[in-house]
Amino acid sequence: MQVPAPFEYERATSVDQAIGLLERLGSTARLVAGGHSLLPMMKLRLANFEYLIDINDLHGELGYVTVEPGQVRVGALTRHRELLESAELAEAFPIFRDAEKVIADPVVRNRGTIGGSLCQADPSEDLSAVCTTLDASCVIRGPSGERVVTMGEFYRGPYETAVGEDEILIEIRLPIRPGGSSAYHKVERRAGDWAVVSAGAAVWLEDGVISDARVGLAAVGPNTTGIPAISEALRGSPPSEELYRRAGEIAAASCDPVTDMRGSAEYKRHLADELTQRALRTAVDRINSGPRSLEES
Repeated sequence: MQVPAPFEYERATSVDQAIGLLERLGSTARLVAGGHSLLPMMKLRLANFEYLIDINDLHGELGYVTVEPGQVRVGALTRHRELLESAELAEAFPIFRDAEKVIADPVVRNRGTIGGSLCQADPSEDLSAVCTTLDASCVIRGPSGERVVTMGEFYRGPYETAVGEDEILIEIRLPIRPGGSSAYHKVERRAGDWAVVSAGAAVWLEDGVISDARVGLAAVGPNTTGIPAISEALRGSPPSEELYRRAGEIAAASCDPVTDMRGSAEYKRHLADELTQRALRTAVDRINSGPRSLEES
């Protein structure tokens, strides 16, 4: 049997109390919400902490999806299930429902949170690719107050983020722009598994021409980052199969996958190419077809 090393348990009742505990305990402490990533690592002794600070009681404070003019705000303790079931979020960003449908299983979706997913910073994590695609910003709170960082600034490497030892990710902000839509495609070995490769795309059209586009990949390198070269290649052109093929080629050339039990590096580059094309095509089709009902999403 694999069991974690001994640790002390604290249960926070407010964000400020959790920050105070982190400030006092320092690197010996770690926050836990869903725990589906952290606890297995602790059982394998890949992560060892003297204190676990349970923040599940903060869901009332940090579990929300709020649509405002120009942006959607998502609390860091919003559960995967809540993201999947949010009609307002799906209307603004269909990519979220696409991704949440293929994340793990109902048990994980009922407990896991968007904040936990992002802070785990796993290069194969679905919502990291989604938030990168949507050009999200992350709100981090600590003893000195709040600061806002981009997704590019948030990720510093595999399993490493900009969140300090005495800080908490409290909110994700997603900018709303007119004339756009989004999509997410994923290849996995079995339902709910980590991605072999996945791709998210967001496209904005103006008078039939792509005014902007973003693509985010997962499971094809040490970091989940956007690909600026794709954005540059697509801007100013009408959508076309040739344009999608060009974007797919750039995606394949820009990623850095490794050969492992999920497939060869060559196969993963092929998937990055193909899934980028599919995600772009789906996003454009959604713009042209207009809003869909909750049942159709």
